[in-house]
Amino acid sequence: MVENSQKYLDPQTLAKLQGLELRARTIVEGYVSGAHRSPYHGYSVEFAQHREYVPGDDLRYVDWKVFGRTDKVYLKQYEEETNLVSYLLLDTSESMRYQSHHAPWSKLEYAKCVASLAFLVLRQQDSVGLATFDDQVRSVVRPSSHPSHMRQMLHIMEESVGEKKTSTGPIFHDLSERFKKRGVVIILSDLFDDVRSTIAGLKHFRHRRHEVIVFHVLDPAELDFEFRHSTKFLGMEGMPDVLTNPRSLRKAYLEEMQNFVREVKRGCGEHRIDYVQLRTDQPMDVALSSYLASRMSHAK
Repeated sequence: MVENSQKYLDPQTLAKLQGLELRARTIVEGYVSGAHRSPYHGYSVEFAQHREYVPGDDLRYVDWKVFGRTDKVYLKQYEEETNLVSYLLLDTSESMRYQSHHAPWSKLEYAKCVASLAFLVLRQQDSVGLATFDDQVRSVVRPSSHPSHMRQMLHIMEESVGEKKTSTGPIFHDLSERFKKRGVVIILSDLFDDVRSTIAGLKHFRHRRHEVIVFHVLDPAELDFEFRHSTKFLGMEGMPDVLTNPRSLRKAYLEEMQNFVREVKRGCGEHRIDYVQLRTDQPMDVALSSYLASRMSHAK
């Protein structure tokens, strides 16, 4: 990646750009410029049956050998269609609004920019959809490959401000049943909820034969807890405010946080779910480049 592309992926630089659409375009144009191969491979393409051609069908799937023998136009159908379908799940709960002084933007803003990977999917002429959620599903945009589709999704993400509690487990169960076509489910969340419930919901996606990627979005202060002086912590999602000396609880907090992350990673691993931790002070290309490169190498 060239130097200019790297600077556009720096969170400090991106935070200065006005509007999610501009930031999204900058990320993708800097990150995937010149890229032609999809990072998502491994989908089986098994022939299932023929069906008669109807006007509007894609001629790429016409079986010309059958046409030559019968003078009738039939299309090949497959168990898994070749076009990829991706479902972006964006957590818009109140805890996602958190932003420490170590980070240039909130977890929600960071997640929105990572969700601009949808641009990459659309540029491959594959389909992408969006669901935003907190304690309930707030909006659902059905998958489409039309270029104008991204504007609708960006508008919904731009309007999502983060005000409610989260309920990941029930939400994932709900969406698992809504997503009928097998595809790749991409989750952007801090996952601040009961871990067992969350993993059970993620398992439901796998039961429905979706591939699942969890982008675990966390603020550096949540991971490192570098507070030194008496601090008032403002409660989110119904929790009370707390005034305390952070040094006295730092060890216990870090143990709890590490256990939480460990349990999430373990649960993902047990169900063959990709887990990627994203820090909001981290340039997006650092985590995304290594992750996508790893996916491509495993697909070969």
